Parts: sequence; structure tokens; C-alpha cells
Amino acid sequence: MIYFLYLVCGIAAAYQLVALVAVVRHLLSRERVITQFPKVSILKPVHGRDPFFEEAIGSHMEIDYPDYEVLFCVADAADEAVPAVRQLSEATLHVTSIRTPNAKVASMIELSRHARGTVLIVNDGDIRVTPDYLRRVLGGLEDPRVGIVTCLYRPIPEGISAAWEAIGIATDFAPSTLVAPLVGINEFGLGSTLCFRAEDLRAIGGFESVAEYIADDYQLASRITRQLGKRAMMSRLVVDTNIGYRDWVGAWKHQVRWARTIRVSRGDGYLGLPVTHAGFWALIALLCGAGQVALGLAAIRILTGFVAGYVLLRAPVALALPLIPLWDVTAFCVWIAGLTGDTVEWRGKRQRLARDGRITG
Repeated sequence: MIYFLYLVCGIAAAYQLVALVAVVRHLLSRERVITQFPKVSILKPVHGRDPFFEEAIGSHMEIDYPDYEVLFCVADAADEAVPAVRQLSEATLHVTSIRTPNAKVASMIELSRHARGTVLIVNDGDIRVTPDYLRRVLGGLEDPRVGIVTCLYRPIPEGISAAWEAIGIATDFAPSTLVAPLVGINEFGLGSTLCFRAEDLRAIGGFESVAEYIADDYQLASRITRQLGKRAMMSRLVVDTNIGYRDWVGAWKHQVRWARTIRVSRGDGYLGLPVTHAGFWALIALLCGAGQVALGLAAIRILTGFVAGYVLLRAPVALALPLIPLWDVTAFCVWIAGLTGDTVEWRGKRQRLARDGRITG
């Protein structure tokens, strides 16, 4: 038994080193300088509002770029987001009557019918951007081999439970995401930013092609890369996102929804996730009397989490160094919960998922 534990700890340590290499590689990568300025349409499907909402959408009005438009869409004219959006004189608001299993995609379909840009960007309603947002993201698309550009996000928490979740995003999710391009995985896309050509969206059948799926960001990136033979690119840009006033139950449900979404989207990758939970295996090693192994594994995990969370993302929560390996205990419990079950809670509704990631009810 102890030899098996040593093996697992060794694999977990090796993964953390690979993740560290991926983060450093990303830090040292060069950004492509933009030389062309196509018309850009930023599509923002929104639902409700949180304390960060006005600041997030307002940042899109301050982008330094010569030719862009920002289009918002809600499913209900009485949505809480409407008054804040209407205060933005430069923005356009649409109310859609389209209904799809993935409600967010219904808004994206509506917006695509009004967008005039040759380049489209979709990002979540709570994403705050910097004035150089478009100039930095669009540089990647000047390479004709790149079909979609995405970027990491810095979590800004509101409350203790949100701060705990933010530690996971900054020190676990971010480095794991960067491992994908390092090892040759070419179908990744994050809801924080999806930047692609309008012609490529039409070539894959439009947003309608992902309307039945829970992970619309992953499905969109997968179709552009697989069907069109192009690659995904991770921008050096980091945007901000709010982790709202969730209580512990809400934070747990959010994590389980995320886990089940990953499982039905990438089942093969999901089964291997425990190897990323180095802090959990360090705790097991400590309980089994292998103190030196536990200490070494925890140290590697803290180093990787710190470089990803603070050096790269500049997220203050990543400075809580002792909590980084402890997060992995929560992550392992979430993984267990995500192994079974076919329902998730999203936007206050319970939805049932098929094995291929489709929303069935």
C-alpha cells in the first residue's frame, strides 16, 4: 500500500512540475502585435446583475480600438440587468424570443443576427476588461492557423466562501488550463473570452450547433478547431471576473456543476483529474507517516499555485500559501461528487445532462 502511495505522490509531483513549466512558458511567451483593425462585435448575453456588473459592462465602453460595437441580449425585458445596460449610450440591447436548451446560447444566436463585425467576441456578463483588451486579443487571429483566442481570468471574490473558490480558480484551474496547450490539446475555450472570425462561426453552423450543450464555450472551441482544422490560442491577457455573494452551499453547487460539465464534455480527462490534487495526496501521505513525502509534495504544489495565481494572474488570494494544498482536499471531494449524477443547477433551474453533454431536460 505504501508503495502505491509513493507512486501516486510521484505522479502528482510530476504533474505539478509540468503545470509549473506550462505557467512559466506562458509568462515568457510573446504576444503578437496587432497590425490590422477589423470591425469587432462584442456579444454579451446577460442574465441578472451582481455588485460587479455595472463596472464590468462599463469597462467595455472604454476600450481603445477604432471600430467596435458592444451588443447585449436578455431573455426577458424585465431582467435586472436591463436598467444598467440602458445607461450605456454606446451599447445596443436586444431581447430575444429564441428558446434553446442552453439559454445563454439563445442570446448568442440573437446577437449574431445583429452583429456587423468580421470578428466576434463572446464573454460573460461579469467580465471586466482593460482598454487594450481588443488590441491584445485580436493579435492572435492575425495568424490564419488560429481559429479561436481565449484568455485566463482573475477571480475577484465577495465573501469568505467566494474567496475559497477563488483560491481554486487561481491556483488550480489556471495552471491546469495552461497544461492543455503544452501537451498538445487543441480544443479549449473559456467563457471569459472567446474571439473568432464570423466566417468560421458560419462554417460550423453558427451558435445553433452548440445550443443543446451545457459547455457552450468548450463546444464552440472544439468545433472551430476540429471541423476547420485550426488551433486554439491562449492570450497573455488576463481579465477580471466576480465571484459573487455565494454561501457555502452555493459555492459547492457551483463546483459540482462545473465538475459534471467537465465529465460529460471530456470524460477521459475527468477520470485523470485526481492526479492534479497534489495537496490531497500530501495529506494522505502525512496521515500514513510519510512526512517528508508530504512536505515535499505540498511545497511543489504551493510553488506552482503561487506562480500561477499571483505571478501570472496577480490574484491576492494566491498569497494564502498554506491554503493552496488544502484547496485540493475540497477539489477531490468535488471530483467524487461529479463522478455520478446527471443533473446540474444553472440560473436557478435544474437541468438533466446526457452523456455527450447535451441538455435533455
